Amino acid sequence: MDFLPKKIDQYVLEHSQSEPKLLQELNKETWQKALVPRMLSGHFQGRVLSILSKLIQPKSILEVGTYTGYSALCLAEGLKKNGALHTIDHNEELGDLQHKYINASKYKNQIKTYIGEALNIIPKINEKFDLVFIDADKENYINYFHAIIDKMNTGGVILSDNVLWSGKVTETPNPKDKDTIALIEYNKLLKNDPRIETVLLPIRDGLTISRVK
Repeated sequence: MDFLPKKIDQYVLEHSQSEPKLLQELNKETWQKALVPRMLSGHFQGRVLSILSKLIQPKSILEVGTYTGYSALCLAEGLKKNGALHTIDHNEELGDLQHKYINASKYKNQIKTYIGEALNIIPKINEKFDLVFIDADKENYINYFHAIIDKMNTGGVILSDNVLWSGKVTETPNPKDKDTIALIEYNKLLKNDPRIETVLLPIRDGLTISRVK
């Protein structure tokens, strides 16, 4: 969902950093081959993820929801030289596309991919994280938060995508709409949990930045 007029969206793109060539190619191939290409972070949000990662300069990143690897490559741009990015997805059918572009990048030795259920994999990663990006099944957002909060370094940042959910979070949800209900509760959790401080940005479909105290 677009929350700004198209002219403003276009102006924003034109006055933000250009999309790197490798990501342009991945963007194009995702739209050609993936079933739901709009799940891709894309040019603008990708540059937001990149600059946030560069500002944080994380040594350890966790991503829940790899999709085709676009956001992982954006986040990796801010990694310290000896840092690592762990990215998890349950869809093994996307593995070839992910690895094609990850292996073509200069971060190929810093990115570790996992296939399976994130709630089973996260406890097995023996790391404390400086940056986490949650962009997977919405019903489990709260569960992902609880799985990672005690694995965060002080001052670490949790990024949560799609938290506006096409504006549905502002409406009374259909009782059968589990995704919207889950996101409404998740947004309340991020606002009220005393361990973090949070700001929700109306970027694309909503991006929350939560800093661990």
